[in-house]
Order: sequence, then structure tokens, then C-alpha cells
Amino acid sequence: MPSRTSPGRTAFTLLCACAALLASSASAQTATSPTPAERVARLVPSADRLTVAVGARVPFSVRAVDASGIEVDAPLRITAPRNALAVGDGHVEGLAQGAYEVVATLVTGAGSNAEPLTLRVPVVVSWPAVTEISLTAGDGPLFVGTTRPLRARARHADGSTRPDPDVSWASSDPSVARVDAFGSVTGIRPGGASIIATFEGARQAITYEVLPLPEITLTLEGGPGEARTGDVIHFEAVVRGTDGARRDDIPVTWSHAYAPTDGMLGVPATGQIDPRGAFVADVPGIHTVIATAGRATARHSFRAVPRDVVQELEVVGHQLETWYRTTDLWAFQGVDGRDYVVTGSKVSGGFAFFYDVTNPAAPVKYDSLQVDARTVNDVKASPDGRYVVLSREGATNRRNGLVIVDMADPREPAVASIYEDGITGGVHNMFADDDYLYALSDGDKYVIIDVSDIHAPRWVSEYNHPESRIHDVWVADGLAFSSEWGTGVVVVDVGDGRWGGSPQNPVFVTSYATPSGATHAAFPYHQESTGKTYLFLGDEIMARAGLAWGGYPRSMGSYADRYDPATGTGGIPLTTRGYIQVIDFTDPENPEMVARYEVPEFGTHNMWVEDDKLYQAYYEGGLRVVDVSGELMGNLYTQGREIAVFKSASPAGYTPNATMVWGAQPYKGHVFFSDTNSGLWSVRLLPRGRPVS
Repeated sequence: MPSRTSPGRTAFTLLCACAALLASSASAQTATSPTPAERVARLVPSADRLTVAVGARVPFSVRAVDASGIEVDAPLRITAPRNALAVGDGHVEGLAQGAYEVVATLVTGAGSNAEPLTLRVPVVVSWPAVTEISLTAGDGPLFVGTTRPLRARARHADGSTRPDPDVSWASSDPSVARVDAFGSVTGIRPGGASIIATFEGARQAITYEVLPLPEITLTLEGGPGEARTGDVIHFEAVVRGTDGARRDDIPVTWSHAYAPTDGMLGVPATGQIDPRGAFVADVPGIHTVIATAGRATARHSFRAVPRDVVQELEVVGHQLETWYRTTDLWAFQGVDGRDYVVTGSKVSGGFAFFYDVTNPAAPVKYDSLQVDARTVNDVKASPDGRYVVLSREGATNRRNGLVIVDMADPREPAVASIYEDGITGGVHNMFADDDYLYALSDGDKYVIIDVSDIHAPRWVSEYNHPESRIHDVWVADGLAFSSEWGTGVVVVDVGDGRWGGSPQNPVFVTSYATPSGATHAAFPYHQESTGKTYLFLGDEIMARAGLAWGGYPRSMGSYADRYDPATGTGGIPLTTRGYIQVIDFTDPENPEMVARYEVPEFGTHNMWVEDDKLYQAYYEGGLRVVDVSGELMGNLYTQGREIAVFKSASPAGYTPNATMVWGAQPYKGHVFFSDTNSGLWSVRLLPRGRPVS
């Protein structure tokens, strides 16, 4: 049963118990034969290297043998990159193309100081064969002197598509229509010609009838004299015939030129324009948008000025933690009207901690709960403050689930119930509404639980997306947004009603896969100024292999090394990568990626969006506050939309002097965030009343 106790007393008790067990174990082993793990001399794989196609399986196993080559029945742990390979009982399945490793490790007994035997087997995951190419042409005819894009999709036998296929293009008659290396078709003279696409033996063709280009005029409308970087400008190219009538059937090609102002030489990408004439400037300077239709051209120049949104950030309060890694947090108003934060902890023996933050400058840790778990990864409070819920992973009896905490008296949090039905495999993340709780089950699905009576929660329904692994779920306005790695975000009607869904009957709406294949978190946001709904999708990639900064060398020690405050040694910061992908979700059945927020050399984690500001926990990149006002397009990082950045760290932290921000939440004018290495922080943005140095 969960109990309220102090971390220090628990740690002391565990140390005493471990010491007694070690002494007993050592005494016993002197009089008995070696354990199976101690007899193992080497690990023998069924193959020294593996090659497997995406979606296929190959046999694979590892044997533990003694010095004579006789197999030993000893426990082994076999792992692989979770988004790239799936290791099953006697097989390895390819999930993503690339080169990886399967790692087999001998599991040693408790108290063993020996370095466990480890075996690494390289695995190359290849693409399956392409069996079909389909071509999509733009609407309308092709005229002499105009260009239309042609898009090719390469499909495998199972219907999946090959990303970015290197298609070869050819024209049956280049004197009539030419095609470049990227599928753009240009009319040369009137007549007919076929454009052929080939890739890995598959072939497809489309025929164009090139028409003479009539006499036309072209004008460009919608251009300002000045705009800020990051503002989306909608240009309209108007083509008219000699009779003055609009000709919407004649294709227009867009381009962009840039003239730097003083001090702006050597800039990165200066701006972006889409095929519909929407343009965004990334850097200050003179930008020119150009429209071309055959021999006719039109252009408009304007000055882009700095966005100028930086605000000073002030540290208000901090509660340092050195004994455990702080995981997620949730700020809420208790039923007594005071303000509270609950946090989880990683590999701590199942502790959650409760803080009174009514005075954000002096957060007070006033209580803790210990549950049967290795890690309390996620914590949530109901909107009405009636209950708090704690996730559980690594329970001693392997029956995980969650713990619902009664907050009727916030100063005396008490366990109301333990819920395990359908979620014993482990709960990594959850979402809490007043009457319903959405809890993940072993990374496979989420279960919907009726918590109108927190002392008697009951199973209502569940949603399990086929052939998909899940990391997180967020619910807003009756829609559940689950982040499912390579599948992307999966949207389900759990009460919106437009698709007939309810908590009792979840109904699939749509899914959207991101290019990274590592969708970890989703946050939906309705923007009042534009009427648009945006989905902010965050990656989580816990490695930087293959990049110039790939992380700390193995020679510096294990990433899992525990920092020892007594000696001041140990502990190596983690390294991550990934970014935020912004999806226009205004039409739920036709989502479209429009923007990103990507900070080089860091990786994203949890986020919150409120009042046109993105509060991003960017792991080693710290807490980052980003202006997401107005229509969004391009890379928000390069547009000067960052309002503030704060890199939390402590010389006495779990890992000293290392930033690792896990989650952030704006709350009543402050921002509370957790850093896995240094605990709970509260900060606030200062008004723009004076210049910022």
C-alpha cells in the first residue's frame, strides 16, 4: 500500500536492508556453487550481423555459455532503439530504415560489482521494394513558357510510402515539354508529350497537351511597405487576358529575392514562400517577392524589421532536489483556494511530492507519498482540484497502474484508490478531466476511467490504434490527441460528438505522421486572433548519433552514472535532439504542417501554449518562451520569435551544472517548471518597461 514517509528515512531503511541482504548473500555464496550468471563466460548471437527490411522480421537469439561452450540458463536483457527496431521472442523487426545495434546484456544478481557481459550486434534496416509509382499533377492546363509541379509517390507492396524517393524524370519529347530533376514540367511549344517517372524498377507516365500562351498581364497584390519578421503576408498574383478578364487557369511561379541591410551579411535562409503566395521573412532586410507567368512578371519589395519581442525573465523561487530526478509537474488551485504543485520522480522508489506555491517566491514542500513503483513519471490534478493522480512504472509485483489521491484537504493528501484494470503493464502518461481519466497502458493504448467517484473508479472504454505505440495523450474540447511515435498524432472523438464519439465510444477522426517519426507530445491551441487551431507536436529523440555533436564519449562513463554529492563526482548530462512541428488543425480532417520551432543541438520535451505564447521544456536547451501570435509559417526560431530563454542548473544538482528541463506550465502570472537535475522552479516574465541588454 502507498504510504506517507520521508525520503531520508526510506533511503536509510533501504540501505540497511540492502546491506543485510548483501552480507547474507556473500555468506551463502561462499558455501554454494557459483550462480548461473557467474558461470557465463561469453554471449553468443545467432548471427553476427542482421539485415532486415522495414516491416519484416528476421530470426535472432542470444545464448549465454560457459568457458566450455555449454549453454547456461542465465537471464539476458536484449534491447534496441525503440523507434527503429522491435525485439521479440526469437526475432527482430525493422521499424525504420538505417543502421542500428541490438544490445544483449547479462543480468547479474543484486549486489554484484562485476561489469555485466554485453554483446552488440549491428543491424541494417533496408527499405522494402517499391512496387508502384503514382503521379499527381497540378490542376489546369500547361501553357508554353509556364511550369507546373508534378509529384511522385513510391509505394511498397504493403501500401506504405517511401519518403523522399529519388525519382528519375524524363520527357518523351523535350522539344514540347521539359522536366527537371525534381518533377517540374515546363511547356516549350504546343503539342503533346509524356512525362515518365521511374524508381527502383517501377514506372509511371502522364501525358500533357501543351497549349499556346495567350497575351496576358500580371499584377501582384497584397504587399505591405513594412512588416515584422515572422509575420505571414498573403500575396495574390492576378493574371488577366487582353479583354481584362481574370485567367485563373494560367499557372504562376513564385520566387523571392533578398537584399541585406547593414550587418546582415552571411544570414541563413532569409524567408519562405509557398505555392499559394504566402510569404514569411525570417531575417530583417529588403525582401522582394516575384511572380512569373510565362513572359509576364510582377514583383513587390518591402522592408522586414526585427520582431522585437524579447522580455526579461526573473527567477522567483526554487526548490533544489539532489536525491532524485524530478519528472513531471502540475500546478493547480486546491479546493481551499491555495495554490499547489505536485511533482513526480524518476527511479526514486515511487515518490511524489506536494508543494504549496501560494507564494511562488517561497515554494514549500509540505508532504510526500510513496507508492509501489520504481518511477512516478507523470502527475496530474483534476481541473476542479478534487484529486491528483500518480502514474506507476516498475511496481514490485509487476502490477502497475495508477494511484488516485484525495485532495479534499490539500494539506493532507490521502490515497483514495489504486486502479490497475487494463493498465498493469505500466502507466507512462495520463490526462485528467473532472469525471474521466485517460491513462496509457504499457505504451500500447489508453484506457478511459470514470473517476466521478475517486474511491471507486471504473473502466469505461479504451482506444488502441492498430500497429502503433503510444507515448502521451492530451484531451481538449472532446478530442483526444495521442502522440504515437512513428504514427504521429492520432485524433479521436471522445466527446466532441461531430464524429459520434464519447468517453464510452471513442471514434477515430484522423492521424498525422511527422517527418521525424518521433512524435512524443501534442498540445492543441485555438488562436483567437486568426480563428485557426494549431497542433504543436514535439519530438523526443534521446540521442545525437551521426551529428557533429553526438554527445559525451563513452570514455567519460555511463550516461546513467549517479552523481555523488559526497565526492562531487559522477553524472553526465544527457544529449537529445528534435523540434516542435506546428500543424494547422483548423480543419481536423485535412491537417497541414505549416511551421516549426527548431533549436539546434537540443531536443524538445513537454510544452504548454497559452495567450499566444509557447512555453517549451527544451531539455538541455532550458525553458524557452516563444511568441506564437498571428498566422504561423516557417521556422519560428529564426524569425526572432523567442521571448525568453532560461537555463536552470545547480552546482549541487542531481547532475551538477547541467540543464535538463522536463515540463513547464504557466500559472497565475508565473511559469512553474521542473528540471530533472535541479528540482522545481518558478519564474516570471517582466513587463517591457525598459530596454533589455
